[in-house]
Amino acid sequence: MPWVLIAISIIMITTEKAKIDLFNVKNTKIKSILGLLMAAFVFILSGVFGIILNKINVCSPIGLPAPILFPTLAGLFGMPTLIHSYITKPKIPEQIVEKPVIREKAKTLISIITGSLAGILVSIIPGITSATGTVIAMTARGETDKKQTLITLSAVNTACAFFVTAVLFMILRPRSGAAIAVNELIMVNKWNNLFIPPLNLLFLTMAMLISATISFNVTIFLGKKFAEKFTEIPYQKIIKGTMSFLTILVILFTGVEGLLIFIIATFIGLIPVNWGVRRSHCMGVLLIPIILALL
Repeated sequence: MPWVLIAISIIMITTEKAKIDLFNVKNTKIKSILGLLMAAFVFILSGVFGIILNKINVCSPIGLPAPILFPTLAGLFGMPTLIHSYITKPKIPEQIVEKPVIREKAKTLISIITGSLAGILVSIIPGITSATGTVIAMTARGETDKKQTLITLSAVNTACAFFVTAVLFMILRPRSGAAIAVNELIMVNKWNNLFIPPLNLLFLTMAMLISATISFNVTIFLGKKFAEKFTEIPYQKIIKGTMSFLTILVILFTGVEGLLIFIIATFIGLIPVNWGVRRSHCMGVLLIPIILALL
């Protein structure tokens, strides 16, 4: 298992496409090398941060559950994006609502297959997220088209949602927040016979299929309505409110120690945002401690 995680980490870093313009360098290859070095730096820095976090305990000032990953991941992935959006003040263009047409069916099918396989990988291996699975899937298919990336990401998330539930019944260990909730709400019996799954798993699968069908159609309907009014939304005010709300939640759940972790994680998360490398490299905060624990 640790060698699989090491291989995935290497793939994540070596497939970084960012070209960093530093010291007025003109050579494209050197810019690419600088991008790889920045990706490795973010990954290692996040990993060291994760190792330090293993020795820290946080507690809620009002008696709430205090997961240390909350301020960590909120700082690495949530707040930096909000800060960047608030500073850059992006202009929301007028949305054109029209029926999508799938012209490249073969490429779309490949994206779905590779994304689904990566989703299975995400549901099995600890420390791997959907973003990492998407990077692996896009590397396997060898293309970086934006539309195909979205399709691949959707396939990864969908496959992961289904298979993480099946994995829970196979190894009796939850691999996601949803799986943890399922594990606490219902009886989880181990899946011993391949051809006879547990009854609770069948019920869960049926519920997921029904909810996925309903949510798909509801999303299309509401998405069109939302797109028509999207430009009227006070974007900057929403960002300010979200940042304030997130900070308050961190304090309520994890106290002053959690707030300090949140601030440090935010500074680390701002590095890939400002330099243009993938934020998925911040998953070193989980991958490196897990790799060291398994070696």
